[in-house]
Amino acid sequence: MYVLFEEDGSFKAAEIKSEADTTLQIEFVSGKRSKIKRNQCIFQFVSPTPDELLTQAPILAADIDPTFLWEVAPQAEFNLETLGNDYFGHAPNSIEKASLLWCLHHAPIYFHRRGKGLYQPAPPDILAAALASQEKKRLQALEQQTWVQSIIDGALPEPIAELALTLITRPDKNTQIFKALDRASQHLHQSPEQILLDRGAWPHALALHKAKFLSLNFPKGLAFAPAEFDTDFTHLPLAQDVHPYSVDDISTTEIDDAISVQKLADGWLKVGVHIAVPALAVARDSALDEMARARMSTVYMPGEKIPMLPDEVISTFSLNAGRIVPALSIYVEAHPETGEVRDDNTVLERIQVAENLRHNHLDEHITDEALSDSTQVLPHNDWLRPLWQLALALNKKRELVRGKPESNSRIDYNFSLDGSADDPDTPISIVPRKRDAPLDRLVAEYMILANSLWGGQLNTHNLPGIYRSQQAGRVRMSTQALPHEAIGVPQYTWCTSPLRRYVDLVNQRQLLAMAEHGISAALVAPYKPRDPDLFALIGAFESQYTTWNEFQDQMERYWCLRWLQQNNVTQCTAKVLRDDLVRFETLPFITNAAAMPALMRGTRVQLSIERFDELGLRLSCQYLAALDVAESAAVEIEINTVDTDVKMSDAVATDSETKNKNEEAPKA
Repeated sequence: MYVLFEEDGSFKAAEIKSEADTTLQIEFVSGKRSKIKRNQCIFQFVSPTPDELLTQAPILAADIDPTFLWEVAPQAEFNLETLGNDYFGHAPNSIEKASLLWCLHHAPIYFHRRGKGLYQPAPPDILAAALASQEKKRLQALEQQTWVQSIIDGALPEPIAELALTLITRPDKNTQIFKALDRASQHLHQSPEQILLDRGAWPHALALHKAKFLSLNFPKGLAFAPAEFDTDFTHLPLAQDVHPYSVDDISTTEIDDAISVQKLADGWLKVGVHIAVPALAVARDSALDEMARARMSTVYMPGEKIPMLPDEVISTFSLNAGRIVPALSIYVEAHPETGEVRDDNTVLERIQVAENLRHNHLDEHITDEALSDSTQVLPHNDWLRPLWQLALALNKKRELVRGKPESNSRIDYNFSLDGSADDPDTPISIVPRKRDAPLDRLVAEYMILANSLWGGQLNTHNLPGIYRSQQAGRVRMSTQALPHEAIGVPQYTWCTSPLRRYVDLVNQRQLLAMAEHGISAALVAPYKPRDPDLFALIGAFESQYTTWNEFQDQMERYWCLRWLQQNNVTQCTAKVLRDDLVRFETLPFITNAAAMPALMRGTRVQLSIERFDELGLRLSCQYLAALDVAESAAVEIEINTVDTDVKMSDAVATDSETKNKNEEAPKA
């Protein structure tokens, strides 16, 4: 005697060896024995053998039309024997019953299971709906397969092209379109981004990188909502006998800061650090504030930027030469030889910047050698020399606190595009620029001085602000005035870039309250001690600032790849960082090199460039040789010659603005 039973959702058959009230002892053809419950059994049979039953039943079931079976089946609940009598016209044998079971089991939209071996036909309306759904799924599967095949053949179906950006930024994985792209991706062993790019969803990788970034971070577009603000500041006092100069790269348009100097009768200097004051217009929780807070910082990339504030705010408050504009100024009386500060005072006033100086025009003239020669008359000599003397003294004082000299030998790179930043064929110039240029160090020193003193003033007036500190090697932002050991100051804030950094704007609101209300500032300041919004701002700013910097790095990496291709560079030199990781000598680019032997860190190597991946921002390089002194010199000349040819102009891209004028130059 044999038994057909159900186990784990499938039908099985075996020989019965013994029976009990609630269980059966069975043996499979393989010889394996098992125990099953009686409620698992569907029916018992004598012939054929279990193997024959399990083989023949599905074959016979395939010939049964479930639609016809539904039409002839009893409308009430029925079992296999009842249905078999109606369908076959006689009492069904074991194979016929099993074939009916297979058919019923695999046609759930026609027959609803009501128990062991019991079924009931689906009501007509439910069946019609189920069949319509089944047909819809069939057509969708057919359409999906058509899309998949089209992608494999190298085309891009229009429905997928229309949703290309959404498919890689905010995909709905339950849609037919996503499933088709995913299936094609698995078949072709390519990423969805690569498939869409290759089939023309975007004209080039640059467009894809930007579209993806904007979709994720600016889903509503880049335009600012209209906002009104007061532009009449004539009630502010006009600074007398003050002649500030700003120092920026040639393409900088958000001029946040300027510096003035006056020689006092007793030999001391009165230095003014003057900062643009957008906080006069961008009040806390205002419409403009919501816009600035949503961005947290200006976004920089080679050849272009996405400002934190609307152009009308920037143009109103930027310290452009020749205009009378409001400024938050801190005046410091300091000794030019010792760096001792005997007085500092913060005022809200109006100033007129004498000139907007540019690194590109002055760096080649204002060198350490020229500054060391006191007989040499330099550009803006009366402004430059006293500031330089005091900057050296201030730096020396900080070095005593640090316990070691600062190292500013790191090279930055300025990217200049001679054309549209949206065209990958735009000629690109990548010009190295050392961070220890005198004008860089001079401006950095006075920004550090202002940020440190303003942090101290906020703390003295019991006004909370956002500080940056470094202790035990850890840099963090907080609302506490803690030392910044790497810079060598007792406290440090970001206050000098309010046009392009939200933290500076927040701190400036507090400084304005202090400048206008003095000891009563804590009563009227926008942010009170332990204001939870300040803590929220710190987390949001750090996250957003990291995202912006990562995108800038990606775009710089992309344009490095374009520079190499535009100049047909097939070999280059690099320095070993670790293992097979190397840094190019003439570009800000780090990559892995194949076939790299074990070499010491800093070893110069020659590489061949094999393949560019503008989507993945990767470069395939092959190690050629380690360079000794003679070989290194020869290759250096070759590479520098190529670089000189590419410069073509001394324009410098806005990316240097993100260096914050070296305000935090002594990095941890």
